[in-house]
Amino acid sequence: MAARYDESNIKSLSSLEHIRLRPGMYIGRLGDGSHVDDGIYILLKEVIDNSIDEFIMGSGSKIVITIIDNKVTVRDYGRGIPLGKIVECVSVINTGAKYDSEAFQFSVGLNGVGTKAVNALSSEFSVTSFRDGEFASASFVKGVQNGRTKHGKTDEPNGTLISFVPDGELFPDYSFSDEFVQERLWNYAYLNTGLTIEYNKKIIKSQHGLLDLLTKDVGSEMLYPVIHYKNSRLEFALTHTNSYGESYFSYVNGQHTSDGGTHQAAFKEGVLKGINEFYKKNWNAPEIRDGIAGAISVKVQNPIFESQTKNKLGNTEIRTWIVNDVKEALIDALMKNQDVAASLLNKITTNEKIHKEESAVRNGAREMAKKVSINIPKLKDCHYHLNSYPKSREAEAMASTIFLTEGDSASGTINKTRNVNTQAVFGLRGKPFNVFGKTRKAIYENEELYNIMVALGLENNEIENLRYSKVVIATDADFDGFHIRNLLMTFFLTFFEEVVTSGRLYILETPLFRVRNKEVTTYCYSEKERDAMMAQIKSPEVTRFKGLGEIDPREFGQFIGDDIKLVPVTIESASEVRQKMQFYMGNNTPERREYIMENLV
Repeated sequence: MAARYDESNIKSLSSLEHIRLRPGMYIGRLGDGSHVDDGIYILLKEVIDNSIDEFIMGSGSKIVITIIDNKVTVRDYGRGIPLGKIVECVSVINTGAKYDSEAFQFSVGLNGVGTKAVNALSSEFSVTSFRDGEFASASFVKGVQNGRTKHGKTDEPNGTLISFVPDGELFPDYSFSDEFVQERLWNYAYLNTGLTIEYNKKIIKSQHGLLDLLTKDVGSEMLYPVIHYKNSRLEFALTHTNSYGESYFSYVNGQHTSDGGTHQAAFKEGVLKGINEFYKKNWNAPEIRDGIAGAISVKVQNPIFESQTKNKLGNTEIRTWIVNDVKEALIDALMKNQDVAASLLNKITTNEKIHKEESAVRNGAREMAKKVSINIPKLKDCHYHLNSYPKSREAEAMASTIFLTEGDSASGTINKTRNVNTQAVFGLRGKPFNVFGKTRKAIYENEELYNIMVALGLENNEIENLRYSKVVIATDADFDGFHIRNLLMTFFLTFFEEVVTSGRLYILETPLFRVRNKEVTTYCYSEKERDAMMAQIKSPEVTRFKGLGEIDPREFGQFIGDDIKLVPVTIESASEVRQKMQFYMGNNTPERREYIMENLV
């Protein structure tokens, strides 16, 4: 019998109800604070963005932020919300001054949703505005105003004070990572020279913008001093290292666009044209950009982003002026500094030589691959990439994932339980080759690494060609599994660092234990969770999963389904990660052995 479908099934939700029912549409993911893009950090960002917009418009050079016991307080010294509109501005969708280009010329929060989403998704929310000796204040519970708006006189300087506590019903067991918060705040400081951010009584401030950012990230790895340029609408910085691949930081109106976009593409094009014109050469992009570390920030009056979380810019009209500005500024900088020009030339000619040496090896690898099989061995692709996925569902295909897993047993388990539409599996034959300190020729000379590269679509070293939105390392939770993780991370960090910096590389977290009795079954990810569950239920039966292949496929499906737990692979700075790779993956076995012996618990 068909389910009833009539007028009673039609529901109309208020904006508040819709935000709470579908929070992912407004803030991306929820999470518990263990990932830098979890919802609690997006809530923080949305509030700070408004304060940054005030600074950009020339009002308020200081923002004070505190996070104590998960309560966030943000006080800026801008113009303050107009007192008569204080409630509407934080609770009514599509209400705000940012639709007025005179009040806000270069704003991130253009859609009038941000602060309203924070309000709706917080168990407590309050806002106070100070303007010219008067104030207005309102408080809310889960987006609903609690009591009347208060008004009165004040000696406080102009500005806005907002505090909120993320709702524990929506963000269970969450906590703010001090490291993630400081990283986000430093980005604000780099992009807004002259702005002082006080965070839990720590001062965060940058004097030289993107120059400071790139210097911190690259450190002693840079081959020449950072080239830095800034005008009213564009700022960029670049240098080169001896690394492979490309690494970029890109921003629009102070917002980090982790997936790049038209401004980043135009920056890369401008660098290519500027260098070729200065040296009167016709180098290809890889010769110029291999090893580059760059940062770009642009101001756009009407930015078009691909989502509410604003990870990728879509404006096409900005391309021409960015290309021209970058090209001319780069030529000017090279003309004024002969030492930098000489170092850059040496890097490019070295790249050119290495690429020529790689070419013969690469062609041989391609021919060998053709002889072995038309398809990539050990790859079970998803239907989307096999051209049998409905093209009308492009949005879902953006979530395509590939699991890099060890052995036939584990890959077989994942293959039986995966979503064949969007999840692919690549089975490793053993421990991958350690590529630390090797040239890119190592990939072409090693069949398995070559097949991984081709499976991912990175044969031409272009991150834009990456075939999957997530690359997931899925290994056993034992010493061999950890070793394979390190070898794969070394592979990406050495040759395809942008896969990591763009937030595409993850580690699959699978349960170590199953604790159950006749009434309940629980999966535990640590010994602490196991012990707690054993204390809660009667007559518990405990199973220790030694490997992915030991988990029954009928059970395993949930761990790569809606409840999948992915740990992002992140790096704080390029220079630090290379030092760690040298220690853990380089030819210094005695030092590692000594470290293990001294730190063995």
